[in-house]
Amino acid sequence: MPKMKSVKGAVKRFKIKKNGTIKRGTAFRSHILTKVDGQHHRAARSPKIVDATDAHKIKQMIVG
Repeated sequence: MPKMKSVKGAVKRFKIKKNGTIKRGTAFRSHILTKVDGQHHRAARSPKIVDATDAHKIKQMIVG
C-alpha cells in the first residue's frame, strides 16, 4: 500500500502547537499596506488560531 502523503500547501501554511491547536497566518498583509489603517495593520501581526470546525480536516492534511 502506498504512503499517505501530506498536502504540501497545508504544511507550509499551518503549524500544530503542542496543545493541539493549529496556528495560521493572517490574510491581506503582503503588500500595499499604506492604505490600511493602523489598527488593522497591528491586528494582522499576531498569529491566529484555526477554528475547531476546520481543525480536524487540516490535521488530516498535515499528518497525511
